[in-house]
Amino acid sequence: MATLEELEKEIQLIKHRNKNVETNKAWETSYTRRILLILFTYFAIGLYLNAIHVDSPWINAIVPAIGFLLSTLSLPFFRKLWEKYLYKK
Repeated sequence: MATLEELEKEIQLIKHRNKNVETNKAWETSYTRRILLILFTYFAIGLYLNAIHVDSPWINAIVPAIGFLLSTLSLPFFRKLWEKYLYKK
């Protein structure tokens, strides 16, 4: 049988893990993360389009960035549908 000290240590480990999980979840759903991903998408596509000499690369890079924005905004809706109809607990 586990000692009281072992149980307390195990509880502390679980609390620490739960805090990390909560922090990760908050980051995954944060607007900061979404904005950064949109900016990185815009700059990466803009640099690529510039490198292959597309006309107006920085204007054309807006389209994939906006597409990414729309996809992230619609994900919570589709997640709820997935949870309701497809996810079996």
